[in-house]
This record gives sequence, C-alpha cells and structure tokens, in this order.
Amino acid sequence: RRRPAAWARGAVMGPPGASAASSGGLQGSLALLTDLYQFTMAYGYWRAGRQGEAAAFELFFRRCPFQGGFALAAGLADCLAFLRAFRFSREDIEYLESVLPVTTEKAFFDYLRTVDASEVSISSVPEGSVVFSRVPIFQVKGPLLVVQLLETTLLCLVNYASLVATNAARFRLTAGPDKKLMEMGLRRAQGPDGGLSASKYSYVGGFDFTSNVLAGKLYGIPVRGTVAHSYVSSFTSLAEVNPRTLQPLCGGEPADFPSLVEAWLSKVCQLLRVPLERVNRGEQAAFVSYAMTFPHNFQGLVDTYCVMRSGIPNFCAVALALNELGYRAMGVRLDSGDLARQSVEIRQVFRTCATHFQVPWFERIPIAVSNDVSEWSLEELAQEGNEIDMIGVGTHLVTCPLQPSLGCVYKLVSVHGCPRLKVTEDEEKTTIPGSKVVYRLWDAVGFPCMDLMALEEEPPPRAGEEVEFWLLGRTKEAGKLTPTAVEILHRLYFKDGQVCQALPSLEEIKKHAQDSLSKLSPAHKRLQDPEDYQVRCLSGLSLQPWKGY
Repeated sequence: RRRPAAWARGAVMGPPGASAASSGGLQGSLALLTDLYQFTMAYGYWRAGRQGEAAAFELFFRRCPFQGGFALAAGLADCLAFLRAFRFSREDIEYLESVLPVTTEKAFFDYLRTVDASEVSISSVPEGSVVFSRVPIFQVKGPLLVVQLLETTLLCLVNYASLVATNAARFRLTAGPDKKLMEMGLRRAQGPDGGLSASKYSYVGGFDFTSNVLAGKLYGIPVRGTVAHSYVSSFTSLAEVNPRTLQPLCGGEPADFPSLVEAWLSKVCQLLRVPLERVNRGEQAAFVSYAMTFPHNFQGLVDTYCVMRSGIPNFCAVALALNELGYRAMGVRLDSGDLARQSVEIRQVFRTCATHFQVPWFERIPIAVSNDVSEWSLEELAQEGNEIDMIGVGTHLVTCPLQPSLGCVYKLVSVHGCPRLKVTEDEEKTTIPGSKVVYRLWDAVGFPCMDLMALEEEPPPRAGEEVEFWLLGRTKEAGKLTPTAVEILHRLYFKDGQVCQALPSLEEIKKHAQDSLSKLSPAHKRLQDPEDYQVRCLSGLSLQPWKGY
C-alpha cells in the first residue's frame, strides 16, 4: 500500500469559499465526504472514456416520513456551498492514491486534480417547500463522472436537514401557532454537526428559539436559556447570596433584596396557605441570587423540590420583590410531573397574586415546560388543556426516533438524453426514467391537489384547461382534472459553477416553510392517517418502458 500522505499530518482547513455557517459547521474538504465506491465508479467511467457524457440524476424520497403526508425540503443552501467549493486538494489526491488499488493509473489522479462543478447544474424546489414522495427535490445535470461523485454528499446534506425540518413542522402543527417552541437537543444530538443541523433546521420547521449558542452565532437563531437544577441545588441559604443589594430600576437607594424577598415570602405563604417552614431556603437563595444577577430576565426553575409548596411560593416572592423595585420576572419553567395540570395550578396562583397584591401583569407570567416532550405527549397536552406558553423539546426532535432517516435516494434518469431505468423485484425501488418537469396543480378551493410529472418535451398543463393524467407506470385508466392554477415546481439554482439565484435568509426560508404548510389541505397535513397526495404523470412518462409501482 502507498503510505498515508499529508492528509494525516495535521488539521484540515475548511473548504475554499465556504464559511462555517454555509457548510453547516463542518470543517475540512467535503469533496472526500463520500463513499469509496463513488471513486471506483469514477475510475471505471474514466477508463471507458465516458467521464464527460451528459447525465441527469434526481434526488427524492420514496415514502413520506413519520407515516405522514408531506415533508419539508431543506439543505439546499448547504448543497450549493458544497458545489461551489467542490474540488480535490493535493492532500485529497494523495489520500485517494493510498486507498484505491495500486493498479489505478496515475493519469486518473491527474484528471481528478482538474475536476470541479463548473459544468454542473442543479434545479431544486425552493428550500422550505412542502414536497411529496417520488417527486424530485433536486435535478442534477452535468458530466457523468462528476455528478456521480456528488451523490453521497448531496444525500448527506439533504436527508437529515429535511427530516428534522419535517419533524419540527409536525411539532409546530401539534402545538398550534400560539405556543413558543424551543429546541434544546444539543446534548442528545448525534455529534456536533448533528447538533448544529438540528438547531438550524428545526428553526426552519417552525421552532422559535434554540439553546445552542453556536447555532445562534452561525445562523442568527434567537437563543434562550436560564438555569439547571444544579444551580438551584448548589445553594443552601441566603447567607450565600452576595452582593445583597439591588438598585431600583428608576434609581434611588439600593434595597436589601434578600430581606425584601423574605418579607414578600411571608405574605405569599399566608395568601397561598403554605407553611413557611416547608419552603426550601436553598431554592430561595438560588432564586434571589439569579434575580439579582439578571433582574430584567429572571425565570425560576420551580421543580427542584416541591413545585406548589416551595418552587412557586419562592418564585412569587422574588418576582413581587422585583416588581417593587420596578422589574418584571420573565417566567417559570417546569421540568417534571404532570405538566398540563401543574401549569393550570400555577396560572391560578399567578391570578390570585395579581388580584390580591394588585399587580395586573402577574397573571400573564409565561409558563415554560420541558421533560422529554414528544409529539405524542405534546398532543396529550393539547387535549388536556393547559396554561403553557413555551415548550422545550430535545431528544424527540433532534434524534427523530419515530424515523431516524428520511431515506432519500439519488438515481440516474438519463445519459446523453436517453432515459435510464432501474427495474428490480421490489417495485418501490423502480425508478422513473427521463429528465422531467414537475408541475403543481391547484384546485378550486385553493389547495395544491396534484404534482404532475412530464417529460421536458411534453406540452405543459394550463390553468383552466382539462388535463389527462396517469398513475406512475400505468398506461390504462387515465384520470382528468381541470386545475385553477399551475406552478412549475423547480427553479435553476446552480449553473456554470455559480449560484444563479439570490438565496433567501434562514428567516425567509422559515417563513416560506410556514406559508407552504398553510396552503396545504388539512387532509394532507394530518399527522395521523393523512390522505395520500396525488403524484401523477402525463402520457409521455406513462408510456415509458418501465414497470410501475
């Protein structure tokens, strides 16, 4: 074997022209982020003199994730950054020489030094769009060898991004539009890159905040976070609080804040009929210390000990003391127990305090919850009724346990303009040959009702005119439909080595995702037993010599 070369001797820098933000936080040349067999195939194409043949691939998934009716397409910007930077460094070539068979000709490695994406084009649905099974997310065209080499990396960049964005969208649909959602899954994510991608694409899917500080820096996502139970339990008494004075918001003499809280705690305990001796003094000290550190941003984690006999009385005492000095508490967080029931009980306490102490804003103090929240438990919360304002979701969002992979595939559909077909005993894996145009048809109610695939040379459907369509792979039993609107699904985003459209910001992608979902029929976005969305074809595709599914 050839000896390991310069790649093994030091840190690898990021890909030329790609920032950490645009490449998802990955470092190192992504040209080698692929499977070895892409290079063995590339060598085969090169030896046969086929490396420059015009080829077309399509990237799609076969089934909608989570047994649902839709997915959100995500990862386009990362793919475009990868394509712009796609080339092999000297260290890359030296490493490939060490792992490919010794019989590989040196001229092939010389050829790889010239390879880039300058002849590649990519058409895609806009990032954040609702997509359906069998419909291409990407259409990739270019020299056969090059577009083959892109397969694994494009799949890697799209699969998880689209899966977690879709998972986040399902959480948003379950929670409803009014509750705030916070992604807090970094510690449970599949490594640093998985954690960054989860934060980024759950924001696209409809989450409002992340706990991930690096994701906030890289992508501009609002970050939130307060304290853990370790902070609360680290205190034992008010003697540990230092400093002890807090300046009123509007000026004046600094107040002895611990003493002020003590006075309020007596009043609160009397009102709530909670024995003063049952209130945990360490928890009180933790709340006092944190409130003095962040008087504008105080949020109490109230379930370290007993929620209603300690956490809530302590929080109310500190919040009322802050109010006396002109500040407003930010809220409380629950991380255990019956979240719905406790939220209702806590809201009642806040209303009681608001009325008794004549502090109107107190009844509206936000209540946040966490505690291994899943799509199922979130649905239960909604059914039970609750007073929750914000929900933190971690493990069940970022790891997508209901379906850990979207299952996107990247299939060859034409070479030199001639359709290419894969036929297997598993009909689901049969491909749809030929380069295509995909149209989205809209019904009279204003919902998308069908994605219609056609060969590039076929006449397009027109709004207000009857369209004859076929099931994929079926030549009989044509259906008919008159759409009220027709939309071409894909746009050209990459050509001649450059991005050829202005790319939206992450905030704009998020808005597009929510707009796309809002236009989808309720029957198609039901989370359980959704109605199948129609994906059909025009006559040219239906007559292609391929076996349907």
